[in-house]
Amino acid sequence: MKRSTNIDSKIYPIATIILITLFWQIIVVVKKVPHYILPAPTDIIRALYSDYELILSHTKVTLYEAFVGFGLSLIFSFILAIVMDSFEIVKKAFYPILVISQTIPTIAIAPLFIIWFGFGTLPKIIVVIMVCFFPIVISLVDGLEKIDKDYLRLFHSMKASKLQTFYHLKLPYAMVNLLSGLKIAATYMIMSAVVGEWLGGDKGIGVYIVRSKNAYALDKVFASILVVVIVSILIIYIIDFIGNKLVHWK
Repeated sequence: MKRSTNIDSKIYPIATIILITLFWQIIVVVKKVPHYILPAPTDIIRALYSDYELILSHTKVTLYEAFVGFGLSLIFSFILAIVMDSFEIVKKAFYPILVISQTIPTIAIAPLFIIWFGFGTLPKIIVVIMVCFFPIVISLVDGLEKIDKDYLRLFHSMKASKLQTFYHLKLPYAMVNLLSGLKIAATYMIMSAVVGEWLGGDKGIGVYIVRSKNAYALDKVFASILVVVIVSILIIYIIDFIGNKLVHWK
């Protein structure tokens, strides 16, 4: 029964995407929509095939920026979440600031990083850190908060140290929340790197999109967007797979 449900949950979205793609292709062909306004799905596939090597080289740069930023945001999130969990005053001081920071539009503050740090990879990595940091640290803090007090009293009665309590109780307990935060951050990591590349640079899939848009080559724009979507979905599935192995007991 469960296997049948899982199959249905995959078939329906795939079938919907196929129907939308077919409808898109028919509309473009029948209405003879110009390529510079809306390319057909077949045009997008051809553009992806013809520009494959160039798109791949730009994608590698974007992936580097995204993964470095994601990794650093994970490290910073762990450090801050542990400090906030250990010291209530730190949590009271920083939690509202973290929430307020998410009201600042990334597209508005990203140009400042270009001005301060130049057109290299550093400003793009900082943008990724800003976007990914919040969901990871908040999910981890909430996971550490939700631990049953009886478990904590049990560990205390067994004379467990703070490190032992964290490693054997708090971290495993908070892992489910952490994985949810990681999946949310993973959906944004590629997108935020692309946004940083839009604002300045000479490499990356965002730069490729801007150049293609300026040349009215919308088939190449859609091809690069398709690459971003596929890569993002793969990253989410990888995190989900690792998460299922780590928290198989849940």
